[in-house]
Amino acid sequence: MLSAVERKIEQFITELGDKEVSTLYAKLPAGKRLRAKLILKIAGNHLTAVKTAAVVEMIHAASLLHDDVIDDAYTRRNKPSLNALYGNKTAIMLGDILYSKGFFELNNISTEVAKIVSNAVVQLSLGELGDVSLSKTFNVDKSRYLKMIYQKTASLIEASAGAAAVLAGKPKEAYLTYGRNLGLAFQMIDDILDITQDAETLGKPALHDFVEGKTTLPYIYLYEAMTDEERVKLESLHAKVLKPEEQLWIQAKMKEYHIIETSYLEAKTLIEEAISLMSAHGEASLAGIAKEMIEREF
Repeated sequence: MLSAVERKIEQFITELGDKEVSTLYAKLPAGKRLRAKLILKIAGNHLTAVKTAAVVEMIHAASLLHDDVIDDAYTRRNKPSLNALYGNKTAIMLGDILYSKGFFELNNISTEVAKIVSNAVVQLSLGELGDVSLSKTFNVDKSRYLKMIYQKTASLIEASAGAAAVLAGKPKEAYLTYGRNLGLAFQMIDDILDITQDAETLGKPALHDFVEGKTTLPYIYLYEAMTDEERVKLESLHAKVLKPEEQLWIQAKMKEYHIIETSYLEAKTLIEEAISLMSAHGEASLAGIAKEMIEREF
């Protein structure tokens, strides 16, 4: 039924009556549609669920457009980003249009669903701000990192599951917890892949997060495991363009201290908790979506 979601998004875009917006939206890669899959799996394939999935995917697309501008990212899923092709102003305005249309359509679904999704967008925006703030210094506070990735990434996945539960008449809180765990694990895996995968697979340079000033979970764990001398060197490389030998040194230290395994285990534990929770509610079929969050290469 993902095809129905795509058609609904196209309908929403067409209703705007602007050819430029239609052309620009067509340039965006569709992605995995994990949030839409989650909504349809929980709520079913009826029209209201399809509309909700379409709105959430439009909001997600808007957040990525803004994120690429904030991060000066010129590729997205191995293709030139919209800001690279048309400039930051165009990317920001398309993001604003998608947000606005999404909020408008939420009013035609239900008040409770609208509240859940719109609150997630507030959290998402706070998370973007937190991400920018954290990138200004070498952050080793895991709690601040977890708060930021909850707001920036997990909140919308959490809202997707919670909104779908409302539509299906299922216990909202359990599904919100499930979605939150999925979202946290998803971002943790993203942060791991930034270190372990090559640029061709990622669609961006490897170790790009650290160069941008982001001290993600693996770097926090690495810092904790290092000697004082190694910590000084790691901090000296923060938010700088890395030479090949510096990249190799970081990756070698990650391997020496088993950081990737430790970080992956944390994400895996969240997924296992999510699967167990849904199994208790007779939703064993949601295990596949949960596993998809962590069993991926990009």
